[in-house]
Amino acid sequence: MRLKDWPSSERPRERLLEAGADALSDAEVLAIFLGSGVRGEDVVSRARRMIERSGSLSGLMRCARSGETGPPGLTPVLRCKLLAAASLGQRLLSERLREGEAIRDPDDAAELFATRLRDCGHEVFAAAFLDARHRLLAFEELFQGSISGAEVHPRRVVERCLHHRAAAVLVGHNHPSGVSEPSQADQLVTRRLREALSLIDVRLLDHFIVGSGPPLSMAARGCM
Repeated sequence: MRLKDWPSSERPRERLLEAGADALSDAEVLAIFLGSGVRGEDVVSRARRMIERSGSLSGLMRCARSGETGPPGLTPVLRCKLLAAASLGQRLLSERLREGEAIRDPDDAAELFATRLRDCGHEVFAAAFLDARHRLLAFEELFQGSISGAEVHPRRVVERCLHHRAAAVLVGHNHPSGVSEPSQADQLVTRRLREALSLIDVRLLDHFIVGSGPPLSMAARGCM
């Protein structure tokens, strides 16, 4: 059955307008970017197949970012659309924070790190520097590593806090494996950072680990 023959309540665009983007599956959102199916395959099935062959939606985005060969259908036009959509999301979030809104909600902080780090194919450690009212001063990627890890130096984080005159800091890194469970090394780095930052009266508010699901908060886990 062609998509135009589906009931309007089941078509991705109509569902998006009626129920919002959160009501759509990954495949349905991707289908909106694809626009149409191919012979013998409707657009949602096509989108679902592309995600499955990439391992996940994040895997598809990594292919788009890196330029590596992806699943059939990942054309230059679709790459451009996906990269533009990701950039738009980052810019909207950064713009809202730049306008002076404080980061009071842990979900906002988690989204900041997820938006910046989730699609990286290697491990990246980043920090968000905040003023006394928890407004964003700067977001910086400080360390990059292989897929197996990144070496984090607390001294570098301290230097950047002093540079930005930060009163508090949020840190986060991604796990390219998609598993967000903290390792012993993650817990050790968190303790070392907290101790180093306390010497300059800067609070380490949280350490987020970005995997394939919702980012894990080490503060919520009781590891701070």
